[in-house]
Amino acid sequence: MRKFSVTCLGVGDGWPCADRRHASFLYRFGKTSLLLDCGEPVDASLRAHGIRPDAIDTILISHLHSDHIGGFFMLMQGFWLEGRRKELPVYLPGGAIKPLREMLRTVFVFDELLNFRLKFLALKTGKAFNACGTQVTAFHTTHLDGFRSKFQNKYDMDFSAFSFLFQSGSLRVGHSADLGKPEDLEPLLEKPLDLLVCELAHFPPEEMFIYLRGRPIKRVVFIHLARALWEDIAKTRRFASKMLPDIPHTFAHDGAIFNL
Repeated sequence: MRKFSVTCLGVGDGWPCADRRHASFLYRFGKTSLLLDCGEPVDASLRAHGIRPDAIDTILISHLHSDHIGGFFMLMQGFWLEGRRKELPVYLPGGAIKPLREMLRTVFVFDELLNFRLKFLALKTGKAFNACGTQVTAFHTTHLDGFRSKFQNKYDMDFSAFSFLFQSGSLRVGHSADLGKPEDLEPLLEKPLDLLVCELAHFPPEEMFIYLRGRPIKRVVFIHLARALWEDIAKTRRFASKMLPDIPHTFAHDGAIFNL
């Protein structure tokens, strides 16, 4: 098993917040670095942690809400200006590839300016792929199902949302991204997890705590807390400790680093 860490660059929910940045997480499996989501200001967050442009091997975009992708364009501009040279695979909902390329051109980040190949790849639920030696599998979540049913006839776009399972040797790590319900985690929990990085914004926290009880998880890091839970974090911690006495857990803040 290669040395592992996850750096929580931004743990905020979708609301503006003075003390939390938006969703972005740097997963490191040995020498491999995977950036999951690009909530703003991801470029500044990476710079603050001393992460150079060529250090990122792959980017994963869980879905297309602005708090998960809003920093992507500035990140690409930064990679251009700082002279990144290594090919960059970006995995994301397939329907977003064409409009994302158009948006990059709209903000003057032209392919001709880049010293690296920007390679967009469509995520497919349940289909594993190799990211520099780490196996990554994306699974559909119901997070955007409500938007799909309400808006799909009017807007031709990709309403997919994904969670992720990382496997490196014997290590198994799950990342929820945004969920529609706790049961969306089921594919990640078919086998024991060494770590689950889990959101807590889109349903009452007791629903998640009840769902996680008795699950074979060595540790849970809660992220993306709803504003009310974050503003009274002491109460949230007490409630979680009461409901999850047998699963070690913590609540991440921006910049927190967790190692295994």
